[in-house]
Amino acid sequence: MCNQCIINPVYEFTNKRTLCKTCFVRWFEKKFFYTLRKFSLVTKSDKIKTSNSKDIRNVVLKELIKIYNSKVPKKSEKTTLKIANFQTTDSIAYSITKDLFKNKLSNKYLPKLKNKINPLYLFLDKEILLYANLKKLKFSNKKQKNTKLPQLVNKLEEKHPEIKHAIIQSYLKLY
Repeated sequence: MCNQCIINPVYEFTNKRTLCKTCFVRWFEKKFFYTLRKFSLVTKSDKIKTSNSKDIRNVVLKELIKIYNSKVPKKSEKTTLKIANFQTTDSIAYSITKDLFKNKLSNKYLPKLKNKINPLYLFLDKEILLYANLKKLKFSNKKQKNTKLPQLVNKLEEKHPEIKHAIIQSYLKLY
């Protein structure tokens, strides 16, 4: 945390700690690498591929994969192709909640299933939007369907901060 974090904050955590632009970008990228390590999503010999969508999540994911590829030296041995999905905590929390209501919960929302990985598993949509804006990434701004379930979860998040993370953590304990 620097002096700019107090003077010019761009992001505030639920514990009221603030981050400036530079610190937020650094924190965001460190959290990406932490997610890769925590869930053992990739090894040094893996090649990560994602879709060519201009969706904000996918654009941010491509930027982070570019940073990952520049920092991690590739071994020329046997490479495995990993397909990166751009699901975030928000989208996964909505899906888990929907499946809970339908009584059809399964392990399909884990951060890693065979060769499919979710590197943005621990990120909220608002964090991704802020990162994209701070890095001046070009993305298409599509409106998502605003069904009742995401509205319910978002209202719960307003009253009880970090409920989306709690849903994810509870799900991980189950599987």
